[in-house]
Amino acid sequence: MYGVMTEASFVERATAVQWNYTGDALGILHYVVGDADALERAMQEIPEVVGYDMERIDERSCYVYVRDATTDSLQEMFSPISSGGLIVVPPIEYEPDGTVVLSVFGPDDEVQDAIEAISVPVEVTIEAVGSLAGTTAVIKGHLTDRQCEVVETAVELGYYDIPRSTSQEDIAAELGCAPSTIAEHLRKAEARILRSQFS
Repeated sequence: MYGVMTEASFVERATAVQWNYTGDALGILHYVVGDADALERAMQEIPEVVGYDMERIDERSCYVYVRDATTDSLQEMFSPISSGGLIVVPPIEYEPDGTVVLSVFGPDDEVQDAIEAISVPVEVTIEAVGSLAGTTAVIKGHLTDRQCEVVETAVELGYYDIPRSTSQEDIAAELGCAPSTIAEHLRKAEARILRSQFS
């Protein structure tokens, strides 16, 4: 499933929102934006997928529960971070370049031991060290569902790129609302995020 979530042209965005790893099997609940029909066909062709259940949200998005038989690479990644007192903070984000971004919380020595235990073919890069206040789940907790949707769409379309590659009008067209509504949601969301990080 990793290859599908990171490389498939029919997957626009994918995150793992919850999971359970037992060593012999891995159950993951994914949130996916993209072509659900193509995703379902792809899952049926993956030998390691021993079961799945899909719940469609709308034409572009769905939740997918996937039960995988664990491969060597899955065990290399999940075994170290699932042992001891470590907690993986949702979501796990799949990036188009093949990387997987996740936040791990726990005692410093256990985090370090887990990183050192992960070996080839998995390569670990530490992007940041900080408190739980900066994790995606906590930041999203300050926003309404609609604000999250607007901000996520703005990020996907390139509103926060430098230089900016989309406009509030484009975001409004994508979400089917007025540009003034988008402007208001973005202002309020940005204010809440900044207050949560700097107050």
